[in-house]
This record gives sequence, C-alpha cells and structure tokens, in this order.
Amino acid sequence: MSDNLKLKLDSNGLLPAVIQDAKTGTVLMLGFMNPEAVKRTLKSGEVWFYSRSRQEMWHKGATSGNRLIVKEVFIDCDNDAVLVKAEPMGPVCHTGEANCFFKPLSLDKLEG
Repeated sequence: MSDNLKLKLDSNGLLPAVIQDAKTGTVLMLGFMNPEAVKRTLKSGEVWFYSRSRQEMWHKGATSGNRLIVKEVFIDCDNDAVLVKAEPMGPVCHTGEANCFFKPLSLDKLEG
C-alpha cells in the first residue's frame, strides 16, 4: 500500500487552508493553496498561498514581514482541506488585527 495521497482540489485547482496558531489554537485566517503552494509551504517552513484575486503565488509576510512559521501541517480525512499550525511573526490580518476573525456576526447584521 502506498503512503502517497492525492489532493482533492476544487474546480479552480485549489483547496482551503485553515491557519491556526500553534501555541494558542486560535484560528488566524483562511486562505487557498494549489499544489505548488502546498509544496512550497512544506519545503520552506513558511506559509504560501495561491491568491485567487491576483491569480499568483503569495508568500505570507513577503511584503509586511508578518510571516507564518510552519509547525505542523495536516490534511483532512477527505484530502480536500489543509490545516497549518503556525507561529505568527506579527499581526496576520492585512487590517493589522492579530487574526482575520475579529468581526462578530449576528442575524440582525445579515442582509437579505
């Protein structure tokens, strides 16, 4: 039996990547990875994504310095999502917040 696994990509060739603080367990952000981003993340020890809006590879922290240092990487049971436990080197969100999940949501705030 082979230990190789086949990533199950969406119709755009991507899979969601949940980034979690390795020390606190806080969910820091959600990004998307293509197979190349997964490989670069595993090889470099820093998190890489595929930017859907810019249609290019994105090294988290390349411009801000707020890199994500990889501690562990897991694939889910269906091989269609990745969990990266990482150590953040500064705020993770582009807004300057520590993580991207800082806006509470309630039914009265939903449109439609």
